[in-house]
Amino acid sequence: MNPFSFTRPTTVPDALRAVVRPGGRFLAGGTNLIDLMKENVERPSALVDINRLGLDAIEDLPGGGLRLGALATNADTARDARVAKRYPLLASAILAGASPQLRNAATNGGNLNQRTRCYYFYDNTTACNKRNPGTGCGAIGGVNRIHAILGASASCIATHPSDMCVALAVLNATIRVTGPQGEREIPFGEYHRLPGDTPQRDNTLHPGELVTAIDLPAEDFSAHHTYLKLRDRLSYAFALVSVAVALRMEGDRIAEARIALGGVAHKPWRVPDAEQALAGQPASAESFARAADLLLRGAQGQGHNDFKIGLAHRAIRRALRQAAAGTPQSQTDKRVA
Repeated sequence: MNPFSFTRPTTVPDALRAVVRPGGRFLAGGTNLIDLMKENVERPSALVDINRLGLDAIEDLPGGGLRLGALATNADTARDARVAKRYPLLASAILAGASPQLRNAATNGGNLNQRTRCYYFYDNTTACNKRNPGTGCGAIGGVNRIHAILGASASCIATHPSDMCVALAVLNATIRVTGPQGEREIPFGEYHRLPGDTPQRDNTLHPGELVTAIDLPAEDFSAHHTYLKLRDRLSYAFALVSVAVALRMEGDRIAEARIALGGVAHKPWRVPDAEQALAGQPASAESFARAADLLLRGAQGQGHNDFKIGLAHRAIRRALRQAAAGTPQSQTDKRVA
């Protein structure tokens, strides 16, 4: 591990001033950054510990929404009574991720900004445009079972690893950030980036910006939702395919649908056409299959991950059935209903 300086500011302005030095990085729970430092993927020259900034509150917003502090832990967020009652999809997605020990340390802001678990990204002896731009993508033509089937590019086929973010995409969250140029809000769908020609850029944060909170709008999808995560083992594994669904039902018809996929792209994957195609339709196998077709339009495997296309199609249909029936996937008894 390379030498670095360490500071522990107690105010946001002090933290912003401390991180602007070359190689400066914010440190919260450290559940991803420390691993990357151990593997020499990240080599910060300055760590700015932000745990004393007071950004760990979960607060009601005027109009019925909820503000999640960036430094609130994943565990505290999932356990919060307001989250569990008003945004059970988010609580379910968080509980599907990592392990209890990691959820106790990992923060909401850190979850947003965690980096891919691509084998080639973590292996300094291999080519990786995300880690070292211009060197190529070892996963293309290599071992790519966990990699993207949607939104990939000739530069990168990595996937975003978060479960929480898939639910936040469906909930139309807003990310609040502050930086040298002041405060701004980023709609969740604009926060993460597809790889394009610059896969080293995971998100749309400007240099020196800090995530301070995540705002959830006042919407109630508590009756008809699910987070379905398919993986190689039932716990402590990243998704091969995950599906977050929120429906508003009117009788046996779908009045509004929101769907996001995880484990298949460089960011949580939503297709407005697929959601619109479900509006006004019966909750039927035919409607669900049509939505799955639209969500996976243009999906392309890389060899080892070709199976993900069929797996995702089945997962989307199953998740829509769960949500429509009001029987969300349990994150305690993980057997798929």
